[in-house]
Amino acid sequence: MVNISVIGATGYAGAELMRILSGHKKVNITHAVSKTFAGKALSDIYPNFMFRDYTLEEMDIGAICHDSDIVLTCLPHGTSSEVVPALLTGGVRVIDLSGDFRYSNANVYELWYKMAHKAKHLLGESVYGMPELYRTRIRNARLIGNPGCYTTCAILALYPLLVQGIIETGGIIIDAKSGTSGAGRKADTGYSFCETDGNVKAYGIATHRHTSEIEQELSLAAKESIALSFTPHLLPIKRGIISTIYVTPKEGIDEGAVFAAYGMFCDEPFVKVYENSLPEIKHVAGSNNCAIGFALDKRVNRLVIVSCIDNLIKGAAGQAVQNMNLMCGFDEREGLCDIGWYI
Repeated sequence: MVNISVIGATGYAGAELMRILSGHKKVNITHAVSKTFAGKALSDIYPNFMFRDYTLEEMDIGAICHDSDIVLTCLPHGTSSEVVPALLTGGVRVIDLSGDFRYSNANVYELWYKMAHKAKHLLGESVYGMPELYRTRIRNARLIGNPGCYTTCAILALYPLLVQGIIETGGIIIDAKSGTSGAGRKADTGYSFCETDGNVKAYGIATHRHTSEIEQELSLAAKESIALSFTPHLLPIKRGIISTIYVTPKEGIDEGAVFAAYGMFCDEPFVKVYENSLPEIKHVAGSNNCAIGFALDKRVNRLVIVSCIDNLIKGAAGQAVQNMNLMCGFDEREGLCDIGWYI
């Protein structure tokens, strides 16, 4: 058994981590930390934990390091970079779900997050936690920067096409839509029922932080600097992301060539590429899966890609557990093979 602690166990991503880890056969949860609800039972906050309860604690770095092999941090951006160095010094491995350790360049982080990075010295060793791209490095890593939800959905859809060089690197447009849980568990009028029900709205146009994260990884795929347009929207649903992506195929590229490029994912346990249909959020909700489909519009020479994930699972907690499994030498699928909900 591997001892695991979760810091920030009562946010939506943290609660999903607790739910998934509770059913994992090879881990023991030693500490569940919540600054806001310390001293309470997790079931007081989330009654679905009524039969497998945990007492929430204040953060004690010494105790956590003593009792843990891996710590998963679900803290706000900027806060993680204050806590993670102490955890690493204490001898544990860390999977961080904030944006603090996803970047190789601190200047990019500071530009998009509008704050100073407090642990720049760790960016050189932090591994971007997307198993489909960095599986070997993840296995041996001491620190993982777990990818963002929008970024996971977009990068998986575009990475193979850029690696194979079958699309133009300019003019990429990502039109993405997410359920309200993507904003986290907070009281905000903009995410209330009356504001979101029966409504769809765009936000963060040209300024959303995930733009820079997507550009970082896709630039590596293309071996050249990529700038793209990313526009997120808020859907009146709880969870799930659907990204509709517009790119220009290079001359002579047909549907067969596109499908063949996605062959790099043919053995991936959590990526499904559709050949003659398009995915929907219902196909992936409640699962750690990413579903990708595409259509080639020959009339205007445009390739349209549709990618779907559950933002709280493959976009956050599930991907973190997938990374944890790799780091521990477990079957990558352990604890993550549940079929999605659909209804």
